[in-house]
Amino acid sequence: MRRSSGAGELAIVLHTHMPYVEGFGTWPFGEEWLWEAISGSYLPLLDLLDEGVPLTLSLTPVLCDQLEAAGVGGRFEAFVDDVRRRTHAEDIAGLRENGFAVLARELQRSWDEYEHVLRRFRERGGDLLGELGRHAQWTSSATHAVLPLLATDAGVRAQVQTGVDSHRARFGQGWQGGFWLPECAHAPHLEPLLEEAGVRATCLELTNRFGLGAREHLRPLVGESGVVLVPIDRAIIALVWSDAGYPAHGSYRDYHHHTIHHHNPWANDGSPYDHQLALGLAREHAVEFVATVIERLRRANEPPSVGAGLGTALEGPLPGGGLAVCALDTELLGHWWYEGVEWLRAVVDECAKQGLSLVRLDEAQALCDPAPLDDAEWEPSTWGKQGDLSTWSGSDVADMAFVTRAAELQTLACGDRAGAAALRELLALQASDWAFMVSRGLAGPYARERFANHSAEFEQALASGPEADLSALRNLAAHADPLALLAP
Repeated sequence: MRRSSGAGELAIVLHTHMPYVEGFGTWPFGEEWLWEAISGSYLPLLDLLDEGVPLTLSLTPVLCDQLEAAGVGGRFEAFVDDVRRRTHAEDIAGLRENGFAVLARELQRSWDEYEHVLRRFRERGGDLLGELGRHAQWTSSATHAVLPLLATDAGVRAQVQTGVDSHRARFGQGWQGGFWLPECAHAPHLEPLLEEAGVRATCLELTNRFGLGAREHLRPLVGESGVVLVPIDRAIIALVWSDAGYPAHGSYRDYHHHTIHHHNPWANDGSPYDHQLALGLAREHAVEFVATVIERLRRANEPPSVGAGLGTALEGPLPGGGLAVCALDTELLGHWWYEGVEWLRAVVDECAKQGLSLVRLDEAQALCDPAPLDDAEWEPSTWGKQGDLSTWSGSDVADMAFVTRAAELQTLACGDRAGAAALRELLALQASDWAFMVSRGLAGPYARERFANHSAEFEQALASGPEADLSALRNLAAHADPLALLAP
């Protein structure tokens, strides 16, 4: 799977995250999202990971909280074996009765896949967290907070250290310091706090700083803290994850065109979905993707006069030929992009065929020789819209940002008198998911309702102090106790 030395490396980073939906609503918004991600993304991905492919898997603590919650496995099985079985049967019958036999056959095939993942879940003993944990190299903050928006260093410490502690408690002491910055949200003041928690490397989005396709995205950076900052490469990510990316092709399954029970027998072009045709297309796109990465690395190492337009601030050949990082939300693969896991499997095969070195990020040669940061002022950056913080702090959600920061300051003012419930409700408020859904117009009123409920529960818990009831939080941030981090 490796090319000759100096030809460059590809790291595929899978950021695996789910808002805390377990126990908070069902259809159309709520824990059904978790069940569908398990069916479409996590279980199919596990079969690939078990083959030993060198992918970098990040698990957020808030996802682990949900997979660890009591009764989750049984409720997932009931969802597939009852709800999905029944709704497929009803939609299949309705399509047949109305003369849509081709669509009915596709839904039967779709149900067969649900049956398969249910069987695989049971064969794995129902322990999805344990199975994923065997492959998880990276962790994240406790509840996926946008760290540059937190009000204090103490608030950042609570999020980061809780995430690190829970990862170690669940998966052992083999963590090598990989930490996913939620939303790739980076600001220079975070680096000493990350280093303090044992973070060795993290990813960030620097497209606004260097420009799309710049060669600077192919070499890690390091500042005084010693934390290695690994740029993700939007030039290759956009092949997969953009409005015109692979999943938008007409032959792939249309996520948005659905039956009455939200099953998807149509392709993006409106025709009946042809699974074999789509799998063949996924393999073609994998061939193209790997060839494009190889060409990207080759051109980035040519003299500037030849590789014009790729960025020239870094002079000379890139160490090891450069590191191209393709970071994706895991749930894109299999859930949003139905054929995504098969595309990924084909990418692994194509790396071997085309001679591209596919590496886990912790093992990349480039991490051993990062470029020093310059002295210029760095603006906060994210992989959100416009590359800044506006998705989580702009006019549509500014009120949420202010409420969250005020709650953090209230908690700090109370110190250990705040109690575990108040602190855990604060962590729930800080999750990036609520503002993201509001900014993007997703999930109707769900995000606003969740935020308002956590805000009210926070105020009540703060007033009640250490004796406040914890039951409303379910298993959110329960594995580690961050209270000591905020005590005076």
